[in-house]
Amino acid sequence: MNITNKTKKPLSVPLPGGKKLFLGPGKTGQVTAKSLEHPPVVKLLEAGDIMSSEEVVTRKGDNGGKTVPSSGPGFSGGAPGGAPRQSGDR
Repeated sequence: MNITNKTKKPLSVPLPGGKKLFLGPGKTGQVTAKSLEHPPVVKLLEAGDIMSSEEVVTRKGDNGGKTVPSSGPGFSGGAPGGAPRQSGDR
């Protein structure tokens, strides 16, 4: 799950297990689905300081309650074909 800082200031998002996620203004970070249920994170979501990728999927339209991954196994943002990069003398 991705979360995005919607404020114009850096945020320190408290996560379960005593960990913190530092997000600059407009930056995105990844957290687990369990982290989105953590009370301090819920408070930031409700205040509008951060937005989760789950909210984006549900806002853009009804897809039957399914989450559409933007990346994952089998997805590559690179060129098709998978040709190796050349190196060395040419």
